[in-house]
Amino acid sequence: MLDAKAELVNQMKPVLDQPVVSPLRKLDEDLAQIPGLIRLTLGEPDLSVAEHIKVAAQKAIAQNDSHYAPSSGSLNLRRAISQYMQERFASPAYDPQTEVVVTIGAAEALFASFNDLFRPGDKLIIPTPAYPVYATLAQQAGLEIIELNTAPDFNLTPAKLKKVLAQHPDAKGMIMNYPANPTGVTYQEAEIQELVAILARTSLLVISDEIYAELSYDYPHTSMAKWLPNQTIVVSGLSKAFAMTGYRVGYLVGPQLLVQQVQAMHQLIVACPPGPMMAAAEEALTHGQTDLALTRQLYQRRGEWLLTGLAKIGFQVIRPAGTFYVFAKIPTAWREDDVGFVTDLAHKAKVGLVPGSLFGAGGAGYVRLSYAAAESELALVLNRLTAYVN
Repeated sequence: MLDAKAELVNQMKPVLDQPVVSPLRKLDEDLAQIPGLIRLTLGEPDLSVAEHIKVAAQKAIAQNDSHYAPSSGSLNLRRAISQYMQERFASPAYDPQTEVVVTIGAAEALFASFNDLFRPGDKLIIPTPAYPVYATLAQQAGLEIIELNTAPDFNLTPAKLKKVLAQHPDAKGMIMNYPANPTGVTYQEAEIQELVAILARTSLLVISDEIYAELSYDYPHTSMAKWLPNQTIVVSGLSKAFAMTGYRVGYLVGPQLLVQQVQAMHQLIVACPPGPMMAAAEEALTHGQTDLALTRQLYQRRGEWLLTGLAKIGFQVIRPAGTFYVFAKIPTAWREDDVGFVTDLAHKAKVGLVPGSLFGAGGAGYVRLSYAAAESELALVLNRLTAYVN
């Protein structure tokens, strides 16, 4: 290993004096070393990108779309995003010129938002269990994390929201993520309105991560921005619903002054998104509704089938209303030791899951399973889990 000069290490930004690593990525890399293991760990769709979307990217390459694009993304894609948000989720009519930014995946949109819309020391409320990268990015930005434990039902209710706001009246922001990773919980429009009625009386900035919006099964997704437009930044992308994880196209929409503040950070980080990937994203958002309907049906069928199988084995499961995750209570013999359970399961049954404690308060004693995997693999996982539990 090549060691850096000590003085260089000492002068690093304090919040980064230890490398910030995604807990999920680290776990996945560790489990990958076990021979024969089936990993249901990362939120990586097993599906292929639709052919017409691939053709759009190929056409852009053939037409030499290889030069710098506008830093906020091509105007055509920004228009498509604004129209898509209005038509699908009744969002405000975002101005493509000033209220939409195309990012390198939703992760970059979150990074830029955390670093440019808050100041070090600001309090950020994160309802948990939650995607662990929120806490990692908040740590990197120097924010103080306030965990809002939503267990045991994993719903953010008005009562829970009022309680945390009373305890932390100086909080500056809050993350919303629904359909939620890892629990699959989502909210009907009336429930969103109840939360908005409380949030509208505050000065909280809401960062609403709606990356799984198209994977809502029980009822149509309602964007937070529909009812709280002046306080909401919506972050989303094409990785999950369109299986375009490697294309790295995300976006951010919201009030002009806030979006332009993020845009200033964004252009310094990445200069601009790549043209062929934006052409593919425009095609997906404009002509991809048939693909989405089929994908939604497939994941819902897989989820119901997996739930039935897990229940037969003896797992207590929460039925997901969206996403492609199941959050399941581990067998009682393990009590709350989800890390020990996952480790033992990986070595003895060759099944890789994610311990719930990685997702923050309320997650201990649970595991997350991703059913963004081939049905043959899911069947093999159920067989191995059955043998292990018995």
